Amino acid sequence: MNQKLRIGGAAVLAAATLLAGCAAQSNSNSVYTPGQAQREQTVRYGVVESVREVLIQGNQTGAGTIAGGAIGGVAAGSLIGSGNGSVAAGILGAVLGGIAGSATENKINQRRGLEITVRLENGDLRAITQDADETFRPGERVRLLSSGGVTRITH
Repeated sequence: MNQKLRIGGAAVLAAATLLAGCAAQSNSNSVYTPGQAQREQTVRYGVVESVREVLIQGNQTGAGTIAGGAIGGVAAGSLIGSGNGSVAAGILGAVLGGIAGSATENKINQRRGLEITVRLENGDLRAITQDADETFRPGERVRLLSSGGVTRITH
């Protein structure tokens, strides 16, 4: 019974670590960080030339690999074999769990984005990638808001 509690506790801890690592910074045109709020922005106008759907990949924290390795190692080591067989199963379970955890974190951190190409009033072209939380169509007039190296496109 005590071993089951340890396994369960390790699984809960690993899952919590994985979820904590999933927090991703927003690339939405509607979300501002505290440092961006109340800062003056340069405003330019233009017309959307093209819109392309993309995937925005969040940062890999390693939490998925650690959590998956912990869960896989504990589960395989405690359920398969005994003695050296249990150790070997635990190592294999940790490796496979780490690979699965890393792939899971990678997939969780992906989100839909748009690469929007805009022709400014002066004729220059700019391409901005941001979260796909607003619809843009070629021919629409839009605003580009820029400050501190960050530019967002809005209607």
